[in-house]
Amino acid sequence: MNDHPALATRAAPGREVHCADAIPWMQARGRIAGACAVTSLPDVSEVGLTLPVWRAWFLDAVRLVVEAVPDESAALFFQSDIKRDGRWIDKGALVIRAAEDAGAHVLFHKIVCRRPPGLLTMGRPGYTHLIAVSRAMKCPDALPIPDIVADAGRQPWVRAMGVRAAAHAVRFALDHARARTVFDPFCGVGTVLAVANALGVDALGVEKSRKRCEQSRLLAVAPGEL
Repeated sequence: MNDHPALATRAAPGREVHCADAIPWMQARGRIAGACAVTSLPDVSEVGLTLPVWRAWFLDAVRLVVEAVPDESAALFFQSDIKRDGRWIDKGALVIRAAEDAGAHVLFHKIVCRRPPGLLTMGRPGYTHLIAVSRAMKCPDALPIPDIVADAGRQPWVRAMGVRAAAHAVRFALDHARARTVFDPFCGVGTVLAVANALGVDALGVEKSRKRCEQSRLLAVAPGEL
């Protein structure tokens, strides 16, 4: 049963989804008042770029996400490492590098299990980095997010983060970043947006795929899943 206090004070939170390329959209929109970002940037296989071009694109995208929220707020990234052409790509390290270049610092770095611990996996690792960064916030002394999130919850899409993992991030946005809006510029099928609404806060998303954009407007998450 979900008993987050936001549910007692917010009724019918809004959800706004834009069908657009997130990079020019963020460049045009600028800073979003009252927002905290919770997102997962696409990897090289999803954007059709060469590895060096994607790497530069990824670093720039992280910077734009950090700059999209107020200094006193935060940006949270779910990123899974990848192997490409015999190379290991640590996307957690890329997030931290780009965030620091944008004037932000790390608030916390957690690990989310995508597969039960102890299993051998092929291709994509069985874990995801959950990294929070901010330009002005300090890491809370008490943070109710385990270092290893063993149960990510239901994945509405094969590339989506689990709903329980997303709920950890959204609760941080509400309780510590004091967000009025949860912003996901690469919202996919809308997991973060649906979780934000289930926890009583407005959600703002951007998605390039028209099909996934429509899915993200409709996805619902039951309180019991969080």
